[in-house]
Amino acid sequence: MESKYLLNRHEFGAEANLGNVMSLADAMELLNQWVLNEKLLFHMKQVGHLMKAYAGAQGYDESTQHMWHLAGLLHDADWDQWPDQHCRKIIEELESRNIDPRVIRAIACHGPRYFGVEPVTEMEKMLYAFDELSGFVHAYSLMRPQGYEGMEVSGVKKRLKDKTFAAQVSREDIADASERAEIPVEDLIKFVIGNQLRL
Repeated sequence: MESKYLLNRHEFGAEANLGNVMSLADAMELLNQWVLNEKLLFHMKQVGHLMKAYAGAQGYDESTQHMWHLAGLLHDADWDQWPDQHCRKIIEELESRNIDPRVIRAIACHGPRYFGVEPVTEMEKMLYAFDELSGFVHAYSLMRPQGYEGMEVSGVKKRLKDKTFAAQVSREDIADASERAEIPVEDLIKFVIGNQLRL
């Protein structure tokens, strides 16, 4: 079945805008205008936080960490108010603001079977990897009395096998993203548990 979200293009933004990113304040202003759902807003902050933490762990400089952070923070910005235009609207918004094409393309890649854009770069692959998985791990934390405290990889893996738990989370996408990133699911889970967004 063909996805209604297909972007039908593979080029995003303009080369001339390389290095042009929005400030964290501007990104948050956009989110606060577009995203009314608190749970969705938390998800985007969480993915942004994980992206920044991962880029930092790889030893990337602050400007690169910020770029990764933005991609994670903004990837679902249009889902709340414009679900039928998911991904398309935020891409067009960022293109109109002349944002770095690497940030825009990463957002376009966060669900390859939905949007039809294959993640190629490390940033693109990691956004895909953290998106569904972070939501799943968070759902697991909400059913534990201690939340993330003392959470173990084995507990998350056990829940992944239970198709009735957080049924809306695609196990297929989690496995596919892990394979593309060439990082075992166990290692991704461990990173998500260890780099939680503290509110």
